[in-house]
Amino acid sequence: MARVAIGPASPDRDKIDIEIAQLRGLDVNELRARWHTVFRRKASPHLPRHLVFRVLAYRLQADQLGDLDPDTRRLLERAGPTADVDHLAADLHRIRPGLKPGTVLNREWDGHLERVMVLADGFSWRGKTYPSLSKVASAITGTRWNGPRFFGLRHKPSSATQS
Repeated sequence: MARVAIGPASPDRDKIDIEIAQLRGLDVNELRARWHTVFRRKASPHLPRHLVFRVLAYRLQADQLGDLDPDTRRLLERAGPTADVDHLAADLHRIRPGLKPGTVLNREWDGHLERVMVLADGFSWRGKTYPSLSKVASAITGTRWNGPRFFGLRHKPSSATQS
């Protein structure tokens, strides 16, 4: 008997589209019932139908196709209703490009040169791996720091660009 290799299941985009079309046909009470089934709690009574629909459609797609990556989630969490999302996204991309695994960051602190190696899954300093640059900066200084700022990867905007 021959063995058949079965790869990971690929999401059926047509099936997702059909399910979203079915959601579109539901009234607000039916959408709220579906919300309760999906999230195991009642939808806020203040949410209008179009938002209940959109959240359910997003959850359906995210469950089938994958959710947002952690960097995008953090960006959206930082973005308030009046935030300049373009500016936040620019900050995010300004920090990331130079931090490839193998990069060594140097910073003089308290008269000593500190070297941090960028790893694929974190940052190495003095033989220990840290999940973020901020954790490394805190370990070096003993106080809370913004890691990218501590290592000179993020600069304060000039007074001309501040409002």
